Amino acid sequence: MNYRHGYHAGNFADLLKHTALCELLRLLTAKDKKLFVLDTHAGAGGYDLAASQARRTGEAEAGIVRLLAEPRANLPGAIARYLAAVEAYDRKFGPAGGTLRRYPGSPRLVRAALRPGDRFIACERHPEEALKLKREFAGDRAVEVRQSEGYHAVKELLPPVERRALVLIDPPFEASDEFELLTRAVRHGLRRFATGCYAIWYPIKDEAPVSEFLESLAGVKCLDMRLDLGPRTPEGKLAMCGLVVINPPWKFEEAMHEALPWIAARLGDGVRATLRVPALAAAPQA
Repeated sequence: MNYRHGYHAGNFADLLKHTALCELLRLLTAKDKKLFVLDTHAGAGGYDLAASQARRTGEAEAGIVRLLAEPRANLPGAIARYLAAVEAYDRKFGPAGGTLRRYPGSPRLVRAALRPGDRFIACERHPEEALKLKREFAGDRAVEVRQSEGYHAVKELLPPVERRALVLIDPPFEASDEFELLTRAVRHGLRRFATGCYAIWYPIKDEAPVSEFLESLAGVKCLDMRLDLGPRTPEGKLAMCGLVVINPPWKFEEAMHEALPWIAARLGDGVRATLRVPALAAAPQA
């Protein structure tokens, strides 16, 4: 995959990962203890849906724009909070005009949930994206932006002094060995900080590397969630993706069981959401 998120902001993959992210942040900040958040592949922070990249694909129209058009009565709680966070970010750029203009990337959703005393480090390796990210948070002392390789940050920054952490790993999947890099990073993270909460996004184009990655999590408490757009997806377009959450907080699984089928039902015929708790088999010997 050649992945620059400006082309994909607000698409079906963002609906999955950002609904989950907002809910994780809500549950983890409910405790009166400091939280460390690490975003290893943070992107630009926020995205202009009127810019050429977003207009070229139109993926937001089939994703977040479609959800925002739904009646607001009786929404699942996680969906209501996610949509409120999207609209709150958009309002920073002017009064609401009926059309979504700006979409928040994961760093903006994290920033909105931070409390005084929480700590947030956002890493982005790509120079142009890192510069945009620094501009997005210019003057904001609550956010530390690093132009660096996010996988290295997992080794360097864990365990955190706060002893509580959410680690978001959302790689670009540009490298042919991305799943190998991801697996090593997750193993490093769990060895250094086994009790942390990890949210890991992955695309599904070939089941073999996905299965190998999930098998590497044997013995780890996690929830595997997927959205599948189905066979009507145009050839060459990503049609299925997943998010694994390791050590999910209490009530997170319940919230996702309510939210994800709701999203799938509104994205069109044939769209499916699946949630699975992998068996806690014994971890393989190193």
